[in-house]
Amino acid sequence: MADGLNRVHLIGNLGADPDLKMTSGGQAVLKLRMATAETYFDRNKTKQERTEWHSVVIWGKRAEGLAKFLAKGAKIYVEGRLQTQSWEDKQSGQKKFKTEVNAINVIALGSSRGGGKGGGSSHDDGPPDDYDYGDGGGSSSGGGGGASGGSKPDDDDDIPFLRCVIGDDTEAWWRFR
Repeated sequence: MADGLNRVHLIGNLGADPDLKMTSGGQAVLKLRMATAETYFDRNKTKQERTEWHSVVIWGKRAEGLAKFLAKGAKIYVEGRLQTQSWEDKQSGQKKFKTEVNAINVIALGSSRGGGKGGGSSHDDGPPDDYDYGDGGGSSSGGGGGASGGSKPDDDDDIPFLRCVIGDDTEAWWRFR
């Protein structure tokens, strides 16, 4: 049998606060309810919107880290694979199924409703004030915080930024022009 491909890419909003739990073996697991919406035109050329709900599961240290800042309403990008579980319902005897997205990568894109932990606004997704733009390389590895002497380019609130968490404790910021 040939190898297959099981890959999912979603952009949407959290419909509830994340639920972080620990397994009996001490492994962190974070469960998210995520909504994606698409707009289309029906036969009568009337604009319609369809919302799909997805169950997303994140494991390990990444789950612990994401649980600290994700909240209901946050816009996120999820990359992962579909995984279906089945079991027999003890009351009815029927076979039940549940399909989840087992996340490999999660990127916070911002907050659509001004929510988020820490009381931030929908513009809370930019880089920190002490971020060093020095070489434009995109990585904020290094040193001691605000003593870098760098400054934000143009102080323009309309410049979009993307925060990307790489691995467990490295983060990078990208500026889109």
